[in-house]
This record gives sequence, structure tokens and C-alpha cells, in this order.
Amino acid sequence: MADAKPIIIIKKKGDHGGHHGGAWKVAYADFVTAMMALFIVLWLMNSSKQVQEAVGGYFKDPAGTAKLAGSAMQGAGESFALSKDDMPKLKDELQKTVKRLDSFEKLKDHVEMTVTAEGLRIELMESESGTFFESGSASPSQNGREMLVALAQEMGKLPNKLSLEGHTDGKPFTRDSNYGNWELSADRANAARRVMQQNGLRNDQVMQIRGYADQQLRKNTNPEDPSNRRISLILQYTVKPKTPEQPMPAEGKNEATKEESK
Repeated sequence: MADAKPIIIIKKKGDHGGHHGGAWKVAYADFVTAMMALFIVLWLMNSSKQVQEAVGGYFKDPAGTAKLAGSAMQGAGESFALSKDDMPKLKDELQKTVKRLDSFEKLKDHVEMTVTAEGLRIELMESESGTFFESGSASPSQNGREMLVALAQEMGKLPNKLSLEGHTDGKPFTRDSNYGNWELSADRANAARRVMQQNGLRNDQVMQIRGYADQQLRKNTNPEDPSNRRISLILQYTVKPKTPEQPMPAEGKNEATKEESK
């Protein structure tokens, strides 16, 4: 018994870390990514057609150069035509654009934006000495040109059509017997069109030029108030086309005919 050798038992520790210690993390990350993609698809399916086209356009052309490329505007608008429901948002964005002008403090009380039944109406109102146009003239002032250029650069990115109106106060224009408030109101609207088309507005975007003279006063109780002299820009919203009615199936027509014959 003195020569008996000791029995040595060697136990090996299982090391699973080298085989699949981090594999579950990769699988979980793939699962979370797939779920996120699923939720995005479900959200898009329930979104408006405009949102679907915008998102689809972005993936087709991330640079934003295609006709429908997500958001082609960095400021006011989007690449699809704006409907009536979109106008309040556009109004807010255009107001931000106007606030960035150097002359904003001098002009802020002479600019009014309103969403109307016709579209987004922007009123550029004159002061006693003239604000956007030289007094008694159809030539835009420096402030007027700056404002028109800023608006044109934003509106030109939209497919919506634009109308321009010219208005005067009730004071007769007496400098020339052959030139009166009718001519002045129309000439100012047309001068605004020229400036805007030279600075971003498309040539096919203007639908109408209207000269109203003193026939649509802002302040009827004070026809000679300077604010009655103004230029109005109306960005017209697009009317969503009605969905065509589905034709009645032949079986339904036959049944309806039978009912009427009874």
C-alpha cells in the first residue's frame, strides 16, 4: 500500500463565451430594427397621400432634385401643391421668412397674412409717405423690392398658382388727366409681378393681375387711409380632386332594375 499512486481528477470548466456570448445581442438588435421598420410601414400606410409621395420621393432622390423629393424647400413650402389645410403652416413659415429681413422692424406693421376662402392672402400696405412703392408711382421702393424678392423665392418653389391685386385709396389721382387710380392699381400689381418673376417666381405661376382702384377699401369709414393703398398676393390652394364613383357591378344593376320593375 505504501507505493499506491494518488488519483488525480481534472475538471474542465465549460467556456461558452467564446462560442455565443454576444450572439444574442446581434439577434436582438436585428429584431428591434425589423420591428421599427414594421411600425414605419404601418404609419405610412395610414398617412395622407402627400406624405406617402414625399417619403417615397426622398428615397428615389435623396438630393431633392426630382419633382417629388420629400421636402424641396428649406423654408416655406413643400414639393407638393398645398391644399387649404396646408395654408396655416405655410403662413407661419412665410412669417418666419419675413422676420429675417433687415427691414422687418420698419415693415412689420404693414404686412398682414390671412388664410381666406381663395387661398393665403398677403397684404403689403402703404404708409402716408409710401412703404413698398414710391408715393404716387408704380415703381417699387427698396423695401418693397426686398419684400417681393423674399416672397418670390419661397413661393416659386411651390406649384400653386398666384394672383396679384393692386388697390388705392379714395383720393383722386390728379397728376395726369389720362392716368388715375385704375391705372395706378393695375400698374403696381404688374410691377410686383415683374419683380417676383425675375427673382424666383415661375412665368406660368401667375394666373391674374387685378387692378381694383378704390373699389375694395380696407377701411370703408376712412377712404383716404394710407392702408387702403396696398398690393395683395393671393397664393391659391389646390382643390383635391374628387374620387370617381365606382361603377355599379352588373349583378347590382340587374337587381336594382328588378326592384324598380316591381
